[in-house]
Amino acid sequence: MKSNLSITVLVDNRAGEGLVSEHGFSLWLRLGDRRILFDTGQGQALAFNARELGVSLKEIDIIVLSHGHYDHTGGISGVFRQSQQMEIYCHPGAVLPRYVIRNGVSHCIQMPKESIIAINSIQESKIHWVSSEPVTFVEGMGITGPIPRNSDFEDVGGPFFLDEKGDRPDRIDDDQALWINTGAGLIICLGCCHAGLINTLDYICRFTGISRVRAIIGGLHLLNADERRLERTISSLKSFSPELIVPCHCTGEQATLLLSEVYRNQTLQGYSGMTLNF
Repeated sequence: MKSNLSITVLVDNRAGEGLVSEHGFSLWLRLGDRRILFDTGQGQALAFNARELGVSLKEIDIIVLSHGHYDHTGGISGVFRQSQQMEIYCHPGAVLPRYVIRNGVSHCIQMPKESIIAINSIQESKIHWVSSEPVTFVEGMGITGPIPRNSDFEDVGGPFFLDEKGDRPDRIDDDQALWINTGAGLIICLGCCHAGLINTLDYICRFTGISRVRAIIGGLHLLNADERRLERTISSLKSFSPELIVPCHCTGEQATLLLSEVYRNQTLQGYSGMTLNF
């Protein structure tokens, strides 16, 4: 990749001055003359933060969805009201019903109906269902496709199900990551990383043949991780020697603190309004 790359956090649980926070995540990537939106948050914060940051959602070339939960897909219909010229990449499972069950109470967390309607309205040629292999959609940039689950200490990070009663556990097979080959190493953007951080990094490094990791940006979904998983994750991460770690969204305070202690000079807390240039 020869063009300059900038990545701006549009939506996160934390927000810079004058911006709106919400439980959700979205990134704005500029690579040369291409504009890529990675996830859309719940939908309330996206348009406001974009406007305040001088980001024109009408200029989007590509939307990439990391998975089908509401806090990553809620802004789709709002974006489509501005323009339907962009292409969209996601797993076909992203539109499935999804639930989380806590204290015996089931909560629907699937992609909002308005977002599903918007996706169904797009021209068939502009939607790309990434169901198996990694896909490159811009030179040096692509989406992983489903991520193999090989580690013995990582799981999806919560009591997720495909039905309201909790009879069908949800492996969240639609979880995918965005990768960029900068020529000087990989930048890896994560929505919630339900496949597991180490599984994700290992897979991307293997299929790209690139071992150097310049940056990890996004939600690591370690907020519910027990001590064993946190310790194994931190120790396994060392083999990738990441130059920069930007924990956001669902990483969790304890995991972020541990990352900051072990990778003191490499870890930056993410927030809406943060821009990184490569």
